[in-house]
Amino acid sequence: MKLSPKALGLTIGILFGICLGGGTLLAVYTGYLQQFMELFVGIYPYYTVSLYGAVAGLIWGFIDGFLSGIIFAWIYNVFAPGSVD
Repeated sequence: MKLSPKALGLTIGILFGICLGGGTLLAVYTGYLQQFMELFVGIYPYYTVSLYGAVAGLIWGFIDGFLSGIIFAWIYNVFAPGSVD
């Protein structure tokens, strides 16, 4: 069975975007996850632990997850049994 790179990319992108944006909002309003979310400041440009950062995190999370999902599906399809036609 092969994986659809587009479907897996969209799924992981949406989930990671929601997690990064939601985690940022949680850190802004409650302080919970504050130190963990500050780790992403050095990874994603324009990302901060703020309301603006929640939007940037949502976008960067989607892009990062989408590309990771596509790469993962491609590698899986290369090594999956029956993928050699």
